[in-house]
Amino acid sequence: MTDETPFCVVLFDSTSEALLAEKLFKKAGIPHKVIPVPRHISSDCGVCIRFSDPDTQRVRAALDGRVAVRDISPLD
Repeated sequence: MTDETPFCVVLFDSTSEALLAEKLFKKAGIPHKVIPVPRHISSDCGVCIRFSDPDTQRVRAALDGRVAVRDISPLD
Protein backbone atom coordinates (compact mmCIF):
# COMPACT_ATOMS: atom_id res chain seq x y z
CA MET A 1 0.00 0.00 0.00
CA THR A 2 1.42 3.41 -0.96
CA ASP A 3 0.69 6.80 0.54
CA GLU A 4 -0.74 9.06 -2.18
CA THR A 5 -0.62 12.29 -0.15
CA PRO A 6 -0.71 15.25 -2.56
CA PHE A 7 2.03 17.86 -2.36
CA CYS A 8 2.04 21.62 -2.78
CA VAL A 9 4.84 24.11 -3.32
CA VAL A 10 5.43 27.59 -1.99
CA LEU A 11 6.95 29.98 -4.53
CA PHE A 12 9.05 32.98 -3.54
CA ASP A 13 10.52 35.98 -5.34
CA SER A 14 14.02 35.30 -4.00
CA THR A 15 16.17 32.49 -2.70
CA SER A 16 16.72 34.39 0.56
CA GLU A 17 12.95 34.35 1.22
CA ALA A 18 12.86 30.60 0.54
CA LEU A 19 15.70 30.01 3.01
CA LEU A 20 13.99 32.13 5.67
CA ALA A 21 10.78 30.16 5.12
CA GLU A 22 12.73 26.91 5.49
CA LYS A 23 13.95 28.07 8.93
CA LEU A 24 10.37 28.89 9.93
CA PHE A 25 9.15 25.48 8.73
CA LYS A 26 11.86 23.75 10.77
CA LYS A 27 10.94 25.78 13.86
CA ALA A 28 7.23 24.93 13.39
CA GLY A 29 7.98 21.24 12.79
CA ILE A 30 6.47 21.25 9.29
CA PRO A 31 7.90 18.46 7.10
CA HIS A 32 9.21 19.97 3.86
CA LYS A 33 11.86 19.82 1.16
CA VAL A 34 13.59 22.62 -0.74
CA ILE A 35 13.45 21.78 -4.47
CA PRO A 36 14.05 23.55 -7.79
CA VAL A 37 10.93 25.28 -9.11
CA PRO A 38 9.27 22.79 -11.50
CA ARG A 39 9.33 24.05 -15.09
CA HIS A 40 5.58 23.51 -15.54
CA ILE A 41 4.94 26.02 -12.75
CA SER A 42 7.48 28.70 -13.68
CA SER A 43 10.39 29.13 -16.05
CA ASP A 44 12.18 31.35 -13.53
CA CYS A 45 15.32 29.99 -11.98
CA GLY A 46 15.15 29.38 -8.27
CA VAL A 47 13.96 27.19 -5.51
CA CYS A 48 10.64 26.52 -3.84
CA ILE A 49 9.52 24.50 -0.84
CA ARG A 50 7.48 21.32 -1.23
CA PHE A 51 5.15 20.21 1.57
CA SER A 52 2.16 17.90 2.06
CA ASP A 53 -1.17 19.43 1.09
CA PRO A 54 -2.75 18.66 4.50
CA ASP A 55 -0.15 21.04 6.06
CA THR A 56 -1.30 24.05 3.98
CA GLN A 57 -2.90 25.88 6.93
CA ARG A 58 0.20 25.36 9.09
CA VAL A 59 2.39 26.63 6.24
CA ARG A 60 0.28 29.76 5.79
CA ALA A 61 0.35 30.42 9.54
CA ALA A 62 4.14 29.96 9.74
CA LEU A 63 4.75 32.39 6.86
CA ASP A 64 2.04 34.98 7.60
CA GLY A 65 3.61 38.39 8.14
CA ARG A 66 7.14 36.94 8.10
CA VAL A 67 7.93 36.00 4.49
CA ALA A 68 6.55 37.33 1.21
CA VAL A 69 5.03 34.48 -0.78
CA ARG A 70 4.48 34.66 -4.54
CA ASP A 71 2.10 31.68 -4.62
CA ILE A 72 1.15 28.37 -3.05
CA SER A 73 0.33 25.84 -5.75
CA PRO A 74 -0.57 22.15 -5.95
CA LEU A 75 2.27 20.03 -7.30
CA ASP A 76 0.90 17.86 -10.10
